[in-house]
Amino acid sequence: MQTCGKPYFLCEKGVNSSENQGNMYLWAMKPSIKLPIEDFDYHLPDQSIAYTPASNRSDSKLLVWNKEIIAESTYNHIASFMPEKAALYFNNSKVIAARIHFQKANNSTIEIFCLEPSNNYQPISVAMQASQKVEWICLVGGAKKWKEDYLEKEFEIIQPSINGENLGEDIGEDKVENKPIKNTNNSITIKVKAKKIKSIDGKFLIEFSWDNETISFSEIIEHIGSIPLPPYIQRATTEEDKDRYQTTYAKQEGSVAAPTAGLHFNAAIFESLTEKKCSTDFISLHVGAGTFMPVKTAAITDHEMHAEVFEITTATLTHLIEIAKQKELNPINYTPVIAVGTTTLRTIESLYWLGVKLINNKGLQEHKDLYLMQWDAYASNPSSENESNSGSSNNTNDDTTIDNNNSITVKEALSKLLSWMQSHQMTQLITSTQLMIVPGYTFKIANGLVTNFHQPKSTLLLIIAAITGDKWKGIYQHAIDKQYRFLSYGDGCFFTINA
Repeated sequence: MQTCGKPYFLCEKGVNSSENQGNMYLWAMKPSIKLPIEDFDYHLPDQSIAYTPASNRSDSKLLVWNKEIIAESTYNHIASFMPEKAALYFNNSKVIAARIHFQKANNSTIEIFCLEPSNNYQPISVAMQASQKVEWICLVGGAKKWKEDYLEKEFEIIQPSINGENLGEDIGEDKVENKPIKNTNNSITIKVKAKKIKSIDGKFLIEFSWDNETISFSEIIEHIGSIPLPPYIQRATTEEDKDRYQTTYAKQEGSVAAPTAGLHFNAAIFESLTEKKCSTDFISLHVGAGTFMPVKTAAITDHEMHAEVFEITTATLTHLIEIAKQKELNPINYTPVIAVGTTTLRTIESLYWLGVKLINNKGLQEHKDLYLMQWDAYASNPSSENESNSGSSNNTNDDTTIDNNNSITVKEALSKLLSWMQSHQMTQLITSTQLMIVPGYTFKIANGLVTNFHQPKSTLLLIIAAITGDKWKGIYQHAIDKQYRFLSYGDGCFFTINA
C-alpha cells in the first residue's frame, strides 16, 4: 500500500493518504545509524520547569556556547554575543486560539482542539479567512459524550458604529454631514455549530459553521477559543498567556504551539541587533502539536517525525543565496546565518535539501509538488541518474536521491530551488518538512541557533546533540545546577554551530 508522506492537503488524489496532523507520515530511506533514545535522557526536576513566563521577556537567562560555555547573561544583552552583520532568521507564525469548549445541555463539556485544516481549506490562511463554514482535523476531548448531530455555541461581537450605522458599511458623506457624530456600539449574536464528519485514526474531521457571512473563522476562534498551552502546563489560559505565549512579531496565523525561542525578543533587542549591524528576516513554519511528542521508540530511527507546513518568499531565498555566494568567495569573513528557534533551523536547512532533491531528480522540475521527508537528508546512495519515480509524487525510496557528501554547494541547491519557484511563477513557497535532525547531521546553512532548554528524549534535544555532541549533557546539568528555567516559558541558549 502506497501512503503519501506529506501533509494531507499536499497529497494528490488517488494516493492513499493520512489526514493526520504530523504523526502518521511514512519516511524514506532510514539511515543505518544506531542512536538509542536512552542516550538522550536526563533528569529534569519539576522545580526547573517554567510554568509561567518571566516578568519581562528579555530578562530570561541566556547561556552562550561555542565549543564550551563561554558566557552567561540575559536576553537583554544577546546582541553583544552575535557576530557583527549576522543574519538572524525568525519564525513569525502566530499561535491561534485552537481550543474550543462547547457546553452541552447537561452541563458536560466537549473540548475541540483544532490541529490542521482539511484539504478543502488549505493553505491555512484560506481556513482562517473562511466565512460561514470550514473543516478542520481535530482532537476531541470527551468524544464519547458527543451523541448529538451538532454542538452549538453562541457569543456576541460588539461592533462600533457612528450614528447607529456600522463602521463596516459605506454610510456616505450625506448621512453624517451637518449631524453630530455619536459613537455607539452594536451587538451581534453569532451561533457556531460543530459537526463530526468522520473519525481519522483517533482524530476527527470537524465541520464548523456559523450564521454570519461577514465574520471569518479567525474572528470566531478569537472570541470563543483559547490559546493552547503546552501539555505539561495543567492550568487554564490566562490573559497574561494570551500576550506572553506569542512572539512580539507574530503575524501569520497557523501554529498550535509557540515558536518559543522568539518569546524573549522585544523591541529593545531588535534595536540592539540593528546597532550591531545584524539583519533580521522572517519565515513562517506553523508549529503543530507533534512538537511535544516524545520519542517513544527504543531506536531514534524508528520514530515518526511530525511534518509541519512552512512558507518562505523568493526574497528571503534570494538573500540566503547572496550569503552563500559571499561565503564561497570569502570562507573566513562571511555573514553568519543565525536561526532563532528549532523551527526556523529546520526550515532553512530544509531549503538546501529541497534544492538538492530538484538537482538529483530532473523529473521533479515540471511538478509543483515538492516537500521533504524525514530521512531525505541521510540517503546513503545518492545518484543523479535515478529518476525512476519522478511522475505523480516524490515520496518513495526511489526518488529521495539526496547528496550526503557535500558535492552540491548551498549556492547551487538554493539557486535551483529559486529557479524552480520562478519557473512555476511562485513568489512564495508553501510546502512541508519532516526533516529530523539527529547527531551526525551536517548543517548546511545555519551557523548558530538561539533556542530554549528542551525536554528529555525529545526530537528538539536531538538537534542540540547534533550541534554539541555529548557535551549537551554537561550544558544541561550546568543549567539545572544554576537554576535556569526549562521548556517553553523558560530561559535559553545561543549555540554556535561549528563546521
